[in-house]
Amino acid sequence: MLNTLQPAERRVAELIAESPDAVVEWTAQELADRAGVGRATVVRACQTFGYRGYPQLRVALAAELGGGTGESAVDHGPGVLGRMRGEIDRLAASLPALASLLDAGVVAEAVGLAASARRLLVLANGLSSPIASDMAMRLTAAGRPAEFIADAIAQQIAARHLSPEDVCLVVSGSGANEASLRVAAAASRGGAKVITLTSFASSALTEIATLSLVIAPSGVSFRDELAHTSRVAYLLFAEVFAAAVAAERGADAVRARAHALEVVSDNLGESESE
Repeated sequence: MLNTLQPAERRVAELIAESPDAVVEWTAQELADRAGVGRATVVRACQTFGYRGYPQLRVALAAELGGGTGESAVDHGPGVLGRMRGEIDRLAASLPALASLLDAGVVAEAVGLAASARRLLVLANGLSSPIASDMAMRLTAAGRPAEFIADAIAQQIAARHLSPEDVCLVVSGSGANEASLRVAAAASRGGAKVITLTSFASSALTEIATLSLVIAPSGVSFRDELAHTSRVAYLLFAEVFAAAVAAERGADAVRARAHALEVVSDNLGESESE
């Protein structure tokens, strides 16, 4: 298609063809800067290539390049259990780096906002939804009522009702999920603080967010994120984040924990094996 493109779009196409491994990790703005064009030109070029926008071209490029980083892993032998042990090793190796991209000041501010907000929504879509649900449940049990809504449109409606005294925490590994972007934009429109939990410091979601909590879930690249889409690190962070919010709330959290344990105790049944 090169001969049919306008000069600016041609520069974008040539850069993609020359450096596909690098381009797949760049945001639209980073690609635009390196090609010497505007971000809108990158989007138009992607549409000329037949994609709805840059995120769709990026995913297609990652699929063509193949997933993974090519790093060797310990051989645990043939069979399903061997593959499972290899995957467990890979996930375990990634956990020490979980906090490497987190900023102490940002984390402290996020915990403070979540603890003191008048209303707190914890929302996500796709594979991130269970993390948001788990975090909302943990926060509520700790005495910090948090709402999780499953339906994407209902999320946007609830987010649009938020005010400057409220917080919307959006979980999105890629930072490019369209439904989650709409939720963040809706919350921002009303003046609410938007906290995002994501894997990439440069993404469409972090551009909207008030604060970004950036963690590395299972790899260090966009291709890893697409290939593995693990949420183990996110579940761990949800647990420690809820504990930090509880600590911030002090005596209120202690009373809430006592109430939660009371409810749990009332719901434990007897069994013959006990």
